[in-house]
Amino acid sequence: MITPPYTALDIRFDIAAAEPGVNPFSARGLRGTLAPIALAQGDDKMARTVNGGLVDISAPQMRKYRVEIAGDDQAPAALDGLWVGMQVTVNCMVELAHRTGTVASRPAVAGSTRVEGDYTYYQPSLIMRVVEWQTERQEWAAAVSWSLALEEV
Repeated sequence: MITPPYTALDIRFDIAAAEPGVNPFSARGLRGTLAPIALAQGDDKMARTVNGGLVDISAPQMRKYRVEIAGDDQAPAALDGLWVGMQVTVNCMVELAHRTGTVASRPAVAGSTRVEGDYTYYQPSLIMRVVEWQTERQEWAAAVSWSLALEEV
């Protein structure tokens, strides 16, 4: 019998749920991307002074993450009832790193922190909202692909 957790990724649709929101046989081919949201990227977040110096004019409150998750397996992810705008907790499978002795910018998933040399690695736990999702099935190959995009609250 397979027992939770099935993967390092965990999505809690019900914040109080005791079990992970990622079902078996839906997550063996996971790919994850963690990146700043669009409003935190781009040339318009910097400006040149009259002396040619480059300065940061970005809004600190926009320093949020976007997570894109995709999987290829035998079963679809448990996405039924999940709609754009819904708030979920995501325990990311993608790691972040910071110098040991400094503070991580986001809370770490319990048990995910590890230290190698001068750096501490961890999987962030993020409160996010659903941006979009899709699932696809190849009947003859008995293969399912799915993807989910979320942005930090």
